[in-house]
Amino acid sequence: MSLAMTDPADAPTVPRWKAVAATRRGLLILLVLVQTLGGLYGMQSVLPYHGGNLLEKGILFLFAVLFAWISVGFWTAVLGFWLRRRGGDPYSLVRHYDAATLAATPLARTAVVMPVYNEPVDRTLAGLRATIEDLRATGELDHFDFYILSDSRDAEQWLAERSAWYRLCDEQDLHGRLFYRHRPVNLNFKSGNVADFLRRWGRDYAYMVVLDADSVMGGNTLTRMVRHMELAPRVGILQTSPSLINAHSAFARFQQFANRVYGPLFTAGLAGIQLGEAAYWGHNAIIRTDLFMRHCGLRRLAGFGLFKGPIMSHDFVEAAYMGRAGYEVWMEPELDESYEESPPTLVDELTRDRRWAKGNLQHAWLFFFAPKLRFAHRMAFLNGILSYLSSPIWLAFLILTSIEATRLTLWPIDYFPEQRTSMFPVWPEWHPHWAVGLVLSTLFLLFVPKFLAVLDVLLTGRRRQHGGAGRLFLSVCLELLVSMLLAPIRMLTHSRYVLEALFNVRLHWGGQNRTDETGWRQAFMSQAPGTLLAIAWSGLALALDPMFFFWSLPVALPLILAAPTSVLLSRVAIGEGLRRRRLLLTPEEQRLSPQVDAIAAPRPLNTARLTAFEAAVLDPRLNRVHRALARRRRPVDREAHEQWLQRCMSDGPEGLNRRQLNALARDADALGRLHRAAWTAPRDSYWGERVGVVKSRDYG
Repeated sequence: MSLAMTDPADAPTVPRWKAVAATRRGLLILLVLVQTLGGLYGMQSVLPYHGGNLLEKGILFLFAVLFAWISVGFWTAVLGFWLRRRGGDPYSLVRHYDAATLAATPLARTAVVMPVYNEPVDRTLAGLRATIEDLRATGELDHFDFYILSDSRDAEQWLAERSAWYRLCDEQDLHGRLFYRHRPVNLNFKSGNVADFLRRWGRDYAYMVVLDADSVMGGNTLTRMVRHMELAPRVGILQTSPSLINAHSAFARFQQFANRVYGPLFTAGLAGIQLGEAAYWGHNAIIRTDLFMRHCGLRRLAGFGLFKGPIMSHDFVEAAYMGRAGYEVWMEPELDESYEESPPTLVDELTRDRRWAKGNLQHAWLFFFAPKLRFAHRMAFLNGILSYLSSPIWLAFLILTSIEATRLTLWPIDYFPEQRTSMFPVWPEWHPHWAVGLVLSTLFLLFVPKFLAVLDVLLTGRRRQHGGAGRLFLSVCLELLVSMLLAPIRMLTHSRYVLEALFNVRLHWGGQNRTDETGWRQAFMSQAPGTLLAIAWSGLALALDPMFFFWSLPVALPLILAAPTSVLLSRVAIGEGLRRRRLLLTPEEQRLSPQVDAIAAPRPLNTARLTAFEAAVLDPRLNRVHRALARRRRPVDREAHEQWLQRCMSDGPEGLNRRQLNALARDADALGRLHRAAWTAPRDSYWGERVGVVKSRDYG
């Protein structure tokens, strides 16, 4: 009997994880607090007036926030290193049941859902194909159904998706098990797409596994996840930690390498702190559908400006609502064979971050006003907020320290910085040794976690997976250099995104680039403001004080070089050159991985010599499929609709705009009439020539 619907009150519990989580969190807070107070004392000693005026008080406040932020990351990595040295966290969910118990647990009916929006069709379905084939190899495919949930708005795109879906059904013999749904109105973005699936089909499944368009998962991992959910009815969401794969550009390869070397430490530490109150990342996770439908509905925010309207970043909120309902959310790094891809360029990463920044800042409303949320989930909101808010805080810190340097250089020394409260002069003091110590302690917090990650690689015998100890060391040095070059660029861009979010600037929701490189013009246009600002800042620093100029270079120089950095890192040739030299290697590149190999060079599912619209009109089987799935309602403006149809019959689709083409592609009657007209058209006409392509051997 399936345990999926068991009442949580009757479910077996692991009583100690909450006490362990509380102890770990309390220790983390204590360590961060003590470390921040120490850093704050050092910073106060460095400042000339020791925090004696309003400007220096502002500097100290911003420094405290930033120092605490990096301190949290430091201790999370240390905990992750300790847990991995112990062989894993004994309190993690995957350690609750042995292999024999898991193998003896029957599977429940599960839907694998993949929301897509203007994604490369062959690459997206290659990942789904690899997942299906790996599940078939386990012998458990019959327990899974698959759904492609499309929000694509362009007819050429969703017709290609639908055609590829139909051919994939043929190829995998999954008619009636692999479904395609094109949503006519993309309300509430991805969360609305998943909600539409749940309203229509959610009650048919005990669980759903959510994949992104660039996701791929192993069959053994999927079956393990279902069995863990069956054995633990109190668990509402089980999240894997995806590894980055299939990187070709230099930028993506650096991200992929960092994910595979540093990621295990940070995810192990984060999972150890959160335990059963983890976050949900929106994909590569399994969800108990009945609980999700009952407790995780997203109401519109009732605030003002940014804090009014639909929730953009839904995943953290859904995890918090699941926890509020009394159920557990686990993130398990030990669930392997879970993969996704990195954005190929810096421009694409920052474009994605623009949407994420606004979505994470919205969580401030829930952090303060949502009732009955668990402490750990409020902290997850705060972590997401600070991941973007830390950038303008850093920028403000740089501005205030620049003002301090300018004031001390150009204005006379103020011996009475607080005239109303002091009758005695305050003598400015400089302690260079304190400044050196403060810089070294900050670098210690930033870089020691990375060296611990390298040590973990060496101690666990994974050095060969990264090209050997020598190449691993060289790769880490290169990654550190690139990360230092990118940090100021991200800081300035994220600061702009935070301001746009606070002023509630409307965002365009677009598909993500997966392959294109960055051009020089695009790079200079996007990075010009930061470059000019950095040149002006470093020039001012040089005019004020040579020491201040050298202090500014670690931030100013990367911003000055931002455009060439962006272009060069986007180059596939550079990324592949690093790979040939066995630098930035990852385990999946060193050993055979069926899932990764399947998406490295995806087999095409659509014809190369016809557009998706042409194939929908001409191919008899595809035409029947598209007509069967098209609507049969009468158009609002029948006269205009008929004119578009006649124009398409005589001149082809090139004379129609996007709206007109979409209207014809959604109309079953129009597709049928176009099919008949095309196959009876003269040979020298547009459609006659296209029919010749269909009849040739090159088609399909």
